[in-house]
Amino acid sequence: MWFIYALVTMLAWGAADLFYKRGADPEERHSHLWTSVAVGFVMGLHALYLLLTLEGSYDPRNMLVYLPVSAMYILSMTVGYFGLRYLQLSISSPIQNSSGAVTCILCLVVLGQAMDWISAVGVVLICAGIFFLGLMEYRKDKAETPITAENKKYSIGFVAFLMPILYCILDALGTFFDAYYLDDVEATPLLNVTEENFESVANISYEFTFLIVGIILLLYLVFIKKERLVLKKQGNRVTAAVLETAGQAAYVYAMSGQGVVAAPMIAAYSIVSLILSRIFLKERLTKKQYVTVAVVMIGIVLLGVAEGLAE
Repeated sequence: MWFIYALVTMLAWGAADLFYKRGADPEERHSHLWTSVAVGFVMGLHALYLLLTLEGSYDPRNMLVYLPVSAMYILSMTVGYFGLRYLQLSISSPIQNSSGAVTCILCLVVLGQAMDWISAVGVVLICAGIFFLGLMEYRKDKAETPITAENKKYSIGFVAFLMPILYCILDALGTFFDAYYLDDVEATPLLNVTEENFESVANISYEFTFLIVGIILLLYLVFIKKERLVLKKQGNRVTAAVLETAGQAAYVYAMSGQGVVAAPMIAAYSIVSLILSRIFLKERLTKKQYVTVAVVMIGIVLLGVAEGLAE
């Protein structure tokens, strides 16, 4: 069954990226916030299901305890949605999925942990690929929109490129903090948890926090920015949120099986995003961009292999 769950995770997250992109309207100023609203409400429903099926009781104080991790994940996703308004999914998805490289670097620098050679090669490939993608995007942006005093504020291509990099860093920080919270039930700061439920408690805390953020953003958009909630515009965003949450649920079961195979398989979900972007969004990259994206994806898969071997 682990293979089925890994396949579901890979396909769900890859397809979620497609619908995130479809819901990222560059003409709609706050489309990224509306996407966060949709994700918050869907995750809130999933958290309610987890709460009803949880072994043991849930201490609401854990939402505050787990807030540093939740904040990193929620911020990362929101800035990622902003970048998708202007950046091709073919470029954005591999960069965002490179957060594992940043996590490896954090563990190396902050915790003094050793890095195996597979992870080291993966990190080098990812960092090099992102650098050259950024260089190409900068040159393209500069060529298409010469920087002058009059049009400087409209040159957004390279700024948009920075958004998935910021996502990558924030998501890596969330993963880094997660290691502290979920490494050992005896040492975790989470309150009133057991070996059987402390990961579910963390997930409930995160998803309920996202629900609260979604409610706050909804009130902000409707009552302060005076925007209307147009349900027909939310279809792609809700679909993306459902796929994101389904992938997260399947991920836990996938990694509980043959992690050595499941991890690189899941890490390659950007390939699904790339294929879907070509089919449904008609995105096209230059040959140099395709080669560079391929280098990043190889690095991601290598990190997945290293994670699986460590399981």
